[in-house]
Amino acid sequence: MTMIDAFIKPGCVGVKKSSYIEFPIANLTEGLKANAYYFNHSEWAEEYLTYCHRSNAFKSRWQAALNGSWDNKIVVDVGCGPGNIFATLQGKPKLLIGVDVAPGSLELASKIGYTTVLADANDLPFQSGFADVVTLNATLHHTVNMASVLKEAARLVKPGGVLITDHDPQFSSWNYKGIAKMLWNARLIYYRYIGRGFHKSNEQQKWGLACEIHHKPGSGVTKELFDTTLGPLGFNLQIFPHNHNLGEEVIKGIPGKADLKYRIGNILSGRNPSSNESALTLMCVATRNANLQ
Repeated sequence: MTMIDAFIKPGCVGVKKSSYIEFPIANLTEGLKANAYYFNHSEWAEEYLTYCHRSNAFKSRWQAALNGSWDNKIVVDVGCGPGNIFATLQGKPKLLIGVDVAPGSLELASKIGYTTVLADANDLPFQSGFADVVTLNATLHHTVNMASVLKEAARLVKPGGVLITDHDPQFSSWNYKGIAKMLWNARLIYYRYIGRGFHKSNEQQKWGLACEIHHKPGSGVTKELFDTTLGPLGFNLQIFPHNHNLGEEVIKGIPGKADLKYRIGNILSGRNPSSNESALTLMCVATRNANLQ
């Protein structure tokens, strides 16, 4: 009997692999394939684990969102990748479940303390209302149907529990127009020659872009997405627009300042670069009403 058996939906049967339990995915979309390919690549996944979402600002912001700790709680990390959230936050959850579609990433996550599950985030194999904390960090924009994944993750949260999302691009900030959009499109030519960040090859860049489905002009998360999806399910929402250089200050309503290139993009698109609408990311901290059954 595995640690998660008590929380599996009746009729869902998983297959035990070397480092994770696999549940069948009925609808393997091109988006899922792209994510599985990118995050199953061992070198790319290890680079992601080492360099992404590992800053002190990230840690401070998430600890504030968690009211300090997730110790002794049941946590489900949807879209866990190689395990960046736990690698950064640490702590002692009672049970830490990581869900992803890439076996290579799940292997890395299992090594640092996750109980790992391969499953479709649109159709999770778990019973409703068992988790104290559900996290989706940099996950929604990797999915085809963000509302579907958000709703399914919310289903797992028990009354009084919390769902936290972060590092999804805010629609209004990334909705470049005119010259700004032309420059955005031109970046692909530039990246083709030099790469970007830790994307060291054209192949890595290609698949990195392919799996970031909603990280582009004309797409991204909105306050309305969270309100209309989570509000009817009995969640009390706090939405925090922010840039990526601040920690717990974000929870106090301070968005911070974006890098110059993003500020220029918003100016060229006719927006005030210091407004909440120009903040790169929306963090959502949603608490389920404790009186719900």
